[in-house]
Amino acid sequence: MTPSGGNEGTPLHVETPYLRAAILSAFLPGAGQLLKGHSVKAAEVLTLGIMLGAAWYFGYAFESPFTPFLLYVFVPIVGAVCWARQVLDAYSSSSPGSLFPILPLSSRGSVDLQAIGFLFLLTALTDLYIIQARPDYGLKILGTTLPGVWGILSKAQSPTLHILIGVGFLLVKRWGLFVYLLYAGFGLINAGVNLAVLPGPHRIRIAFMMSLACFTAYILWRRKAFEPIHCHSAPLTCHSERSEESHSSVK
Repeated sequence: MTPSGGNEGTPLHVETPYLRAAILSAFLPGAGQLLKGHSVKAAEVLTLGIMLGAAWYFGYAFESPFTPFLLYVFVPIVGAVCWARQVLDAYSSSSPGSLFPILPLSSRGSVDLQAIGFLFLLTALTDLYIIQARPDYGLKILGTTLPGVWGILSKAQSPTLHILIGVGFLLVKRWGLFVYLLYAGFGLINAGVNLAVLPGPHRIRIAFMMSLACFTAYILWRRKAFEPIHCHSAPLTCHSERSEESHSSVK
């Protein structure tokens, strides 16, 4: 027995789940997080809601081959997962950090890459808007437009790649860097061929090639940030594979 009357090894205080916050979040997503003072999580819920709302609007306002997928598959499934996640967080979490704790800590020095990842997610929304608003538009692949199903798939690859790159950069994963390099390589080749064989004006293509080249140069310069971090109990530090290589070279 401890002086407080409890058994030894038993915590003196067991935190009660936040039932009121969970009920608020069930009816008004993010409200439970605000009630608990978790403003970062509330902002994340609001951002997700805006992005899902935009995707739903694209499916509702514009008729295209992707309308059924947006209205009956993508928005309902992603919306249900996000809703359940924020209700569960409002009920059980006492941490004021991110709603998605799998994201790397900003102390790792990868905030710039994560910001680029968020920009790619916004670009995916722009792709969806263009595809929905102009279903007759044919994406130029190496100077030509693919017909039928291949044309639909060629347009679908753009938002798909942007989402994959966005998620990979937010998580700072090596596979995100790999997908980006494939995207950048094909993008530069495709834009160059289109620039050579298609009639002008080429202002957008030239701007795309220049911006993609600048982004790629910066990301290659920051490629070491995508290395996995290994933590050891002794010494009391965490270091990357690059650090291990430098230690071995010193020895």
